[in-house]
Amino acid sequence: MNDAQLLRYSRHILLPQIGIEGQERLLAARALVVGAGGLGSPATMYLAAAGIGTLVLCDDDSVDLTNLQRQILHHTASVGRPKVESGRDTLARINPEVKVIALAQRLEGAALEEQVAAADVVLDCSDNFATRHALNRACVTQRKPLVSGAAIRFDGQVSVFDLRRLDSPCYNCLFPEGRDAEEVRCATMGVFAPLVGIIGATQAAEALKLIVGCGESLSGRLLLLDGLAMEWRAIQLGKDSGCAVCASV
Repeated sequence: MNDAQLLRYSRHILLPQIGIEGQERLLAARALVVGAGGLGSPATMYLAAAGIGTLVLCDDDSVDLTNLQRQILHHTASVGRPKVESGRDTLARINPEVKVIALAQRLEGAALEEQVAAADVVLDCSDNFATRHALNRACVTQRKPLVSGAAIRFDGQVSVFDLRRLDSPCYNCLFPEGRDAEEVRCATMGVFAPLVGIIGATQAAEALKLIVGCGESLSGRLLLLDGLAMEWRAIQLGKDSGCAVCASV
């Protein structure tokens, strides 16, 4: 690290759990963030501020006026622009040292596997089950830690699925693919603006801890937030021995 970096990241370096070695890991790390909306906004902003070396931001959507109530990565002048381009510009203002790769596409198939394989950590900031399950399958195959978040109305949840640990469940263990599940979205159900900030920031915290190798991750635990009561609950998660995705891996 140069003198400017030592100063910029000094408050991390002062933490014995991070220090210079941990900060250097962050500077060398590559994070894949799928979704540049409500969750992806705070998650990427904190990752960039913390000095993640390469940040791959993937989203095929454009900024809409209704997004601005909660998607703080974007601004009024961003309406109509691809979210990844708007996000890249915002992140460059936060920390110009971070390399942001903007992918204005829905990652699928070989492209998804390639991006997951290249990442040190994957953050699922999407808003639909199809994407979540596709990301989970790729992370299981590539043995990459997946930090998953969701938020709707006043309710949020966050967990880590890290198949580098033999006892870790995957996303499919918790929400089996193909099982009838209500697909609820902000466009029809609404969402409390600060809720996505809390969940997205928690995703960033888990991703940074995983890269540095400090603390205890949320692997094996699901955190649930009731934003109206401002109460957290933690649920222990177990690996499903019959899981169609991770049981045989």
